[in-house]
Formats: sequence, C-alpha cells, structure tokens
Amino acid sequence: MAKVLITGINGFVGRALGAELVARGVNVNGAVRSLASIDLPEAISQFVIKGIDSTTDWQKALESVDVVIHLAARVHIMNDSDRNALEEYRRVNVEGTSNLARQAEQAGVRRFIFISSLKVNGEATRLGQAYTETDQPAPVDPYGISKREAEDVLRQLACDTAMEVVIIRPPLVYGPGVKANFQSMMRWLDKSVPLPLGALHNQRSLVALDNLIDLIITCIHHPAAANQTFLVSDGEDLSTTQLLQRMAKALGKKTWLMPVPARVLMFGASLLGKQAIAQRLCGSLQADISKAPNLLGWVPPVSMDDALNKTAQHFMTTRKC
Repeated sequence: MAKVLITGINGFVGRALGAELVARGVNVNGAVRSLASIDLPEAISQFVIKGIDSTTDWQKALESVDVVIHLAARVHIMNDSDRNALEEYRRVNVEGTSNLARQAEQAGVRRFIFISSLKVNGEATRLGQAYTETDQPAPVDPYGISKREAEDVLRQLACDTAMEVVIIRPPLVYGPGVKANFQSMMRWLDKSVPLPLGALHNQRSLVALDNLIDLIITCIHHPAAANQTFLVSDGEDLSTTQLLQRMAKALGKKTWLMPVPARVLMFGASLLGKQAIAQRLCGSLQADISKAPNLLGWVPPVSMDDALNKTAQHFMTTRKC
C-alpha cells in the first residue's frame, strides 16, 4: 500500500481526501500550518509546514512517501488587490511547487499528483465548445498563469527524472462545507432572495468533492495516469439558472428568479465595475472529461443531484439562523 503525502490537508479538498484515504487503509502524511489548525483523523501523521516557497524543507514529511498529492497553493481571489499579485502567486505556486517536486524526486517518490485548475485553459468557452487537455493553455489571471507555469516545471521534471507526474485541472469544486460564492448562493436561496438570474442559457462545468477525490485516488495507482493531464467534472453541465433551480430544490426552497436577459446583466455589471462576477454568472466554462473515461476507465461515481443534495443537507444542518 502506497504511503501518501497530502499538502494542503487543512483545506476543503484536503480534509475530505485525507479522511477517505485513511478509511481505505492508506498511510497518510499531512502537511499542516499548525498542529492546532484542524481536526484530522488520528491515523494521519501531521507535519507543520508554515509556508511554501523555494526554501521550504520537506525532508521529514517526505520520508518513505511513495506518492505526493499537492493541493496547497495560493488560491484564486476575486479582484486580488496585491500590486505584486503575479510574483506572489509564482512564489508559492511555481517556486514552491518546483521545490517540493525536486525534493520529492530526490526522496524516491514514485508519483507526484498536482491539483491545478481549469483556469489554465482559460476563463470562458463558447457554448458547446468545451476545453480539452490538448487545447493551447490561455490563462488570464495571476492564479491561472502561475498554475500553468507550475505544470510546465513538473512536466520538465518528469522528462528529466523517473518520477511520474499527474496533473488534474478541476473547475469549481462543491460539496459539504463549501465556502465562497457557492455558499453565498445557498444563503440567497435559503432566504428566498429574488435574483435576476432566471433567463441564462450558459453552460458551466462543476465537480463534486466526492468525484474529484475519486479521480485523485484513481490516479495514485493507475499505470495509465503516469505523465498525463486530466480535466474533471461531474459530466453534466448546467446554466446558472439551472444550477439555482437544482440547488433550491435540494434545499427545499422556492426560487424567485427574474428573467433578466444576459446582455442586460452584463451591461449593468459593466457600469458597476463588476464584469468578472457577471462573466461567471452569464458566461460558459465547460470541460470535456472524455479522456479520463477513455484512458483510465474512470467515470464520476456520484450524480450531480446526489452531490447537490449532500451539499444542501450539510448547509442546512450547520447554517446560522
């Protein structure tokens, strides 16, 4: 049984991945910011890594490790105001990843699984023209650019050494405990807030936490995953209007969606300087996941409706009144 190091185990994906691997009998090391930062299963060996950059010492955390799953990153923030944003993203996401990967190779790690982002492909697709792994990357913001550069470093390392690299590019990840915009959406729906989003016909890919974790675990051992890049989603794309309707149903709430045309929303958003938010609500972002089924025999094990129901149940039981 492989011994696995998970970086970012204190995050949304990392906590669930660590718990699932332990449940399957896998020996797990977890990199954490502090020993008091989160409640992890006792079976996970925790190693305090206070910062990730080109100087981080990973030696102890990598001892006897066969597979590294690198989740930790400087994450994407809407309207990041840091004047040196790209440099900071590169310090963590590129230089930090390169440093970890080189130390992993020197420690005898067999496979390095890098959780990248669909933002490496770009910010939007034309309706019905989903991104694929073979498309020319076209990242726009500092986060996407840094993730692409980290991918390039890892691919070169795989060419120069015997360590295998697997790259997974997820879109928005949702599931029990999800935060940020998805949590805000559930709050709006829970309070029956009227929303001007009832006439949108875009298509966006999402991935349930359980489906992403299942693909990551598949890539730990599958021989055909070596040195490959995979896009991942639930295999079902929804418009913003459809997502709100499906999420409201999962929450047991009535939707109040006003049928405002997308062009009107985009115009109003441009006047308010909120084009990025409007693009996410009105634009399409689709991922073609056919490579994973064809090469690995992997298909998403959880349906979108089941995943939305699970997410809604967690929200309803933990929300503050």
